[in-house]
Amino acid sequence: MTTNGKQAQIEIHQEKTELKKSVGLVSGVALIVGTMIGSGVFVSPKGVLEGTGSIGFSLIIWTACGALSTLGALAYAELGSCIPRSGGEHAYLMFTYNGGSSKIGTLPAFLFDWMALFVLRPTMFTVVMLSMGTYTVKPFFPGCEEVPEIPVKLITITAMLLIAAINIYSVKWATRLQNVTTFTKLFAIAIIAFGGIYKLIVDKTLQPADIFEDTKSDVSLIALAFYNGLWAYDGWNNLNFVTEELKNPERNLPLSIIIGIPLTTLAYVLANIGYFSVLTKAESWSDYVLGVMWWIMPVFVILSCLGSANGILFSTGRLCFAAARDQNFPEVLSFIQIKCVTPMLSIMFTVIMAICIVLPGDLGALIDFYGFSVWVWYCITIFSLLVLRRTEPNLHRPYKVPIIIPIIVLLIGLYLTVLPVIQTGRISFLYAIIFMFSGIFVYIPFIHYKVHIPYKEDVYLMLQKLFQLVPTDNKID
Repeated sequence: MTTNGKQAQIEIHQEKTELKKSVGLVSGVALIVGTMIGSGVFVSPKGVLEGTGSIGFSLIIWTACGALSTLGALAYAELGSCIPRSGGEHAYLMFTYNGGSSKIGTLPAFLFDWMALFVLRPTMFTVVMLSMGTYTVKPFFPGCEEVPEIPVKLITITAMLLIAAINIYSVKWATRLQNVTTFTKLFAIAIIAFGGIYKLIVDKTLQPADIFEDTKSDVSLIALAFYNGLWAYDGWNNLNFVTEELKNPERNLPLSIIIGIPLTTLAYVLANIGYFSVLTKAESWSDYVLGVMWWIMPVFVILSCLGSANGILFSTGRLCFAAARDQNFPEVLSFIQIKCVTPMLSIMFTVIMAICIVLPGDLGALIDFYGFSVWVWYCITIFSLLVLRRTEPNLHRPYKVPIIIPIIVLLIGLYLTVLPVIQTGRISFLYAIIFMFSGIFVYIPFIHYKVHIPYKEDVYLMLQKLFQLVPTDNKID
């Protein structure tokens, strides 16, 4: 690298830029609720119903999934309040095994980053956006059971780029989008719930004595119902990814969780009651309850998907930012756009990964891969809380969860990761394990031994000049 190039890089590095604390309590609740509530609850709760066999047991499963998500989030709230850094699991694994008394190193955090940023988070983003694309295109192909893939993917990718542009341009506009879409989806759920209950009272389509009729006792089917429910609740940990941008995190992180997840659980249960009031009818829910206003629900589904995807991208960008800042990923991904004060390249990286997943189109195996893998990391992170209780007993904990809660979540999480492997033997679970450990072959040369990549500094400097980026601190390597 030339002397002039180095001097230019030094000048760019000299100003310290940090992400601003722009997320308040309302926005924190909206990020949790708005990310968790995607398209699933508006489409149909049939996945849970097929596994349980009865309406009553289905409602129990939905409530149990909400309770488990709340317990897991409360354990994460302790981690987030005593380790107030963005990045969620990444930050907690880094502190526990590299920064605390345990000196295992950065490998656990790197393997999480490896899976999360290349597969888990982009898959979550992609599934939601494909649902949005399908609902947007479907009215243009009336009478078709399956809409053509090409227009769905074009709409999906266009919407991904639009959401990315909003997140790059302004944190304030991204949180506003989250707040508005969260309100619209809660309003839509209110329509489903009260519209369905009204029909239930007027038409008496369901009797209380019938709600547990045909309940199934097959453990594997019940487990399948539980997985379907947990998929709808996923995203309960999203606020932990943006802790550094949360105002008063010691108060607002646990409070947002205590408000947001029970609110989501109530919304899901009420929506299911609204669905079940007309589920036996030949018409769709919106045709039967709304009549000529049936088109409102697809609009709400599209807005709901946009809000959920916005929350996923917002939080995933911060995970990528944190991983790069801790040198688990290329450091340039942690640089901040100086005018917008947003992690531009980390957001762009997430969208590029998601587009790579959209193009093949077959998401069935990826969803199985996601459900298994994400609970592996939930278990590892919850176990880290127990490790910290032992190795760092004097660590300042503004919020401290009763020890029985992480133990319960850990035991249930282990059950959820072991059971599908034993019962199904699907090869997708083997792929998940292989991909997880394949990260070691990247970690050893580039992270542990810090093998130098030729022209890396030149590429960083070019990107800094092109996108007007600055590091988050004023240190020069």
